[in-house]
Amino acid sequence: MYRDGARKSIWQEEIKRFSSETGFHHQYDAAIVGGGITGVSTALKLQQSGKKCILLEAANIGFGTTGGTTAHLNDFFDTTFKEAISDFGEDNAKLLAEVGQEAIGIIETNIRNYNIDCNFERKTAYLFALDEKQEKQLQDIVDGASEVGHEMRYVDEIPFPIPFKKAVSIPDQAQFHPIRYIKALAEAFINAGGMILEDCLCENYDEQEDEVILKTSKGEIRASNVVYATHIPPGLSILHTTNAPYRSYAMAFSLKDENYPKDLGYDLIDPYHYYRVQEINGEMLLIAGGEDHKTGHEEDTGECFSRLENYVRKYFDVETAYYSWSSQYYEPTDGFPYIGKLPGSKGKVYAATGFRGNGMIFGTISSQIISDLITDGSSKYENVFNPSRIKPIAGFTSFVEENAVVAYDFIKDKLFKEKITSLSDVTEGEAKVVKYEGDSYALYKETGGKVHLVKSTCPHAKCEVRWNSAELSWDCPCHGSRFNVNGKILTGPSVTALQRVDPEDSES
Repeated sequence: MYRDGARKSIWQEEIKRFSSETGFHHQYDAAIVGGGITGVSTALKLQQSGKKCILLEAANIGFGTTGGTTAHLNDFFDTTFKEAISDFGEDNAKLLAEVGQEAIGIIETNIRNYNIDCNFERKTAYLFALDEKQEKQLQDIVDGASEVGHEMRYVDEIPFPIPFKKAVSIPDQAQFHPIRYIKALAEAFINAGGMILEDCLCENYDEQEDEVILKTSKGEIRASNVVYATHIPPGLSILHTTNAPYRSYAMAFSLKDENYPKDLGYDLIDPYHYYRVQEINGEMLLIAGGEDHKTGHEEDTGECFSRLENYVRKYFDVETAYYSWSSQYYEPTDGFPYIGKLPGSKGKVYAATGFRGNGMIFGTISSQIISDLITDGSSKYENVFNPSRIKPIAGFTSFVEENAVVAYDFIKDKLFKEKITSLSDVTEGEAKVVKYEGDSYALYKETGGKVHLVKSTCPHAKCEVRWNSAELSWDCPCHGSRFNVNGKILTGPSVTALQRVDPEDSES
């Protein structure tokens, strides 16, 4: 299994290809674009309901965020219940409180029905404050949870060797192996008559009165409904202005004292750290995550891993760091995910995005919501998670800030290019956006001198890409498209690669 980065995640040894063009047709009831937990879960749910479905994945199953998650399953979220009450009202906050356990229940049912061995375990979560400011945050979180009937209990001890001021325990949380889980769902989907096409890039769609025509790298596909389970759909829509791409970092360690905390842990630092354990190849490992930042806004992404490792070593008796990887998610402007009909659609195109750090839960509940919308015409969550919702208060400040950042990135990068005068500015092992003979390029020079040269402008919205040293990729700071050193797409919404240039031709 491959991922959208140079580093290997803890889940990647689960290798299997699903693509089969045998029996491939061009007309379906539903086409699901994206092979992560959202797409695979939705495809299976719709196929079970009697729809004839095809799942289209640009790379391989689990290539994106699902292959890079830390796979916490919680019924409390990055958007607190207190914030939800303030911005959306108590009734909608109570609906949010139902989402977590309903999603975990769907996962448990699938595990039972398909006899999936994916290390699923129920766990207790611990949320802990490290200073007085965080104590106030924790109090607000507990107060909001109480208002929606969500259980959180203050405790005197936590199973983590980290000094804390106050802490709460939260029962009935869970964890699992995400790739083993979605692999089994993909097999169940195929066994139910579904079709999976990997290495199939969906370039655009044409929504007509009675069907949607998808243009893909493997030909034209027609479907009564299309579901984009790709974070942000291709093209430009309101979702590109109401969501901001972020990267998160994770590492997996062995501990000398083997004092592995058996439960889930979260501090309240901004950005926060989170912990869990996982057995891989017979060995227990501590997974720690954190150091999140907006995509393309960290000058040295390798430093994010260094900071995370140093922080973990400060409190845990670390022996070896076995894995280190990063992943991408999207922050919604008002704190709630966008799940349902794509804004501007005639009712046949659906999207699911804005999951913050809760992708396994919201990806799973998306399968229920979208399946209900397509088969029944309604869902109890359709209004609160409606991608076309307008909230003049909730999220307005962050909406303005995020889009101001996008505009600033565009201008700043144009100015930055003018400072680079020639390819000679780049040394071995270095990457830069350079200006050469009137044109701008993204250049990476390997140790040994081999040059990888591509045009530096992201085809999606014409922003300038920036170098991600940890994953050896060019990342767009505006909407999160990512490309490898030769310009190949790693992450959408761009459906066009960066134009590759022969360095010898450009230097002649």
